[in-house]
Amino acid sequence: MTNTNNIRRGLLVVDVQNDVMGESIKRDEVVGNIVRLVEAARTAGVPVVWVRHSDEGLALGSPGWEIVPELVPAEGEQIVEKTFSDSFAGTDLAQRLSDLGIGELVLCGAQSDACIRNTFYGALYHGYPVTLVGDAHTTGDLRPWGAEFSPEQSIAVLNMQASFTRLPDVSGAVTTTAEAFAEVTQR
Repeated sequence: MTNTNNIRRGLLVVDVQNDVMGESIKRDEVVGNIVRLVEAARTAGVPVVWVRHSDEGLALGSPGWEIVPELVPAEGEQIVEKTFSDSFAGTDLAQRLSDLGIGELVLCGAQSDACIRNTFYGALYHGYPVTLVGDAHTTGDLRPWGAEFSPEQSIAVLNMQASFTRLPDVSGAVTTTAEAFAEVTQR
């Protein structure tokens, strides 16, 4: 369990990689929203932590594995490499967040019905309150692989579920890109 005495907020940007985003709906809109989130976080002094996925379909070091060109991690920003859909599984993400003094997460990226959903719940299970940015995550059409919902429905369902998720000591929330760091940047 994470030390919940940390109250510093961090922005967690998950899997905004060329191949992942290339298959996702509203790619340009979502990437634009993530660009705004990253800029607002940096302006407010909020740490930005990047997560990048690799597996048999997304080869480590390949052009498709690279973060989209609109988003460039700044020098010193952490990049966590993962091979499971939960960004905490098999990685040192929790330790890196602890080292940065982060105790609360703002989450964005892809794919809503896989890595974003599993990272959202993984963060809660590790003791982090999580705010999902509802207009800054996306997914592709996974119905050919058995998903029941369209991409739009998957995004809406996760937003609804995240807004109602509560555990004994932490909870989830949903916000918009415009509101995510408004209170921080207005100080």
